[in-house]
Amino acid sequence: MLNAALVGILGAVWFIVMYRWYGGFIDRKIIQPDNNRPTPANAQRDNVDFVPSQPALLFGHHFSSIAGAGPIVGPILAYSLFGWLPALLWIFLGSVFIGAVHDYTSLMTSVRSRGISVANLAQTHVSNVARWIFSVFLWLALVLVIAVFAVLTAQTLAEKPEIVIPTVGLIVLAMLFGFAVYRRNFNVWIGTIIGIGLMFGLIILGDLVPIRASFDFWLISALIYSFAASVIPVWFLLQPRDYLSMYILIIGLVLAFTSLLVMRPEITGPAFITASSKQGPLWPILFITVACGAISGFHSVVASGTSAKQLRRESEGRMVAFGGMLTEGALAMIVVLLISSVLFWEKAPASELSGFVFGTLLAEKGANITFGTAIGRGLESLGIPLQYGIAFGILMLNAFILTTLDTCARLTRYIVTESVGQRIPFFRNIFVATAIGLVLAYVITAGNSWRVLWPAFGAANQLIGALSLLVVSAYFFGYKRATKFTIIPAVFMLTTTLGALVYQLFWQYLPSGNIILSVIAVILIVLGVVIAVEVYRRFRRKEHAVPPEREVVLDKV
Repeated sequence: MLNAALVGILGAVWFIVMYRWYGGFIDRKIIQPDNNRPTPANAQRDNVDFVPSQPALLFGHHFSSIAGAGPIVGPILAYSLFGWLPALLWIFLGSVFIGAVHDYTSLMTSVRSRGISVANLAQTHVSNVARWIFSVFLWLALVLVIAVFAVLTAQTLAEKPEIVIPTVGLIVLAMLFGFAVYRRNFNVWIGTIIGIGLMFGLIILGDLVPIRASFDFWLISALIYSFAASVIPVWFLLQPRDYLSMYILIIGLVLAFTSLLVMRPEITGPAFITASSKQGPLWPILFITVACGAISGFHSVVASGTSAKQLRRESEGRMVAFGGMLTEGALAMIVVLLISSVLFWEKAPASELSGFVFGTLLAEKGANITFGTAIGRGLESLGIPLQYGIAFGILMLNAFILTTLDTCARLTRYIVTESVGQRIPFFRNIFVATAIGLVLAYVITAGNSWRVLWPAFGAANQLIGALSLLVVSAYFFGYKRATKFTIIPAVFMLTTTLGALVYQLFWQYLPSGNIILSVIAVILIVLGVVIAVEVYRRFRRKEHAVPPEREVVLDKV
């Protein structure tokens, strides 16, 4: 059997080498960063959305926003369906050659285009039709994410009252941190040390003083918080909360990795289960299941939405986006290694270990508790009591669900103001633009419609990734940059995602009589094909120089 610690060490070396080699190659071949070119954060600074930020702060915001539950839940499900080997191979290869390239190019094309979203980039570099279709699609997908993550946040807070104080306390702590750093010029690193200490104090306090409230109370609270985080200046809450949250995950990652080195557990789970699981064949289902651990279309929305408006210098973009994706890949790797080594696959060797059976945990408690239990078991080897380790693991997951939730609310506002707001002044109002998405999200949660719609999100998310790669390929084509490093991943992801949608449509949705998901699948297939055709026409026109009139339109967005 293979040693999990050895795989973890080799994986860490892989990510470090690929960041320096392939990240540097993409820098030189495609991006060509220039610190003499002012970024939107400096040229359009308004101290609300456009704020030049220190790299560590921006990395914290970006990484916390893109992480969410995806790199944890996705690999767990992929392992349960296909085994640890296919999951790890896709994480290692996909995160470097597709995911990191996708994130970095999405960030930098937005930075070079006054910080507009990837959907609006489609207007200038593909067509107006592509822009409007993409914008509507992104907005609806983000609203669904808000609805689902609000529900997950409410469920976790209602079921785990011991994490209420650390969750709410972190919001207050973030505002104090943001005010101290940006308004009182307090040293970032001293503030970070104080903040981390207080965060762990809040975890202990939460265990001593659990606060109980209903699911409905936490649901409304999560949506109200999202509204506030979306409209107030990014430096005051969103960025510092994401930055401090990052340390929860980084510390968790370091502790989990250290536990593997201390325990040196053998990987006892199956390396390969089947090429045809109950959810479908290895290709394409694996690639839409792992999601954020390898590539996620949502990342392009964050990169071109909030992160592009905060990048201080172009040379710092690789650390933020390319590095952020590889860090997420490392998280996904550690998740797979932990659950396949410290948890038993089917049966525990002794009755006192029956609570550590992967299959039982996943079936009865869900992926979040499964992850928390694996983290808890790992941290126990470092002398941390099991109950605190499990609580910390669940807090890791919940912290990133909340960071994704508030970022999504802000992103829906950007899409509304950049698209509809350009034609109808009423929708330029940030309160109106934010409220529209949150109200619809509440309607979706109130009727439990999210349970019906959510199964389609995996493919929809990867379709966003494929379409974003097509858009940035059109951008680089216009400026005579190398496109094969984005167009090949784009074609692979588009083919894979459309394949997954076709499989789900004809082998799952239609046979079960699920009309709603069948209609959604058809719409997504048509959407993907239409935008792909628009990009193909753009390449056929062979317009390498972006026309001046398009630059003018771009500047006015």
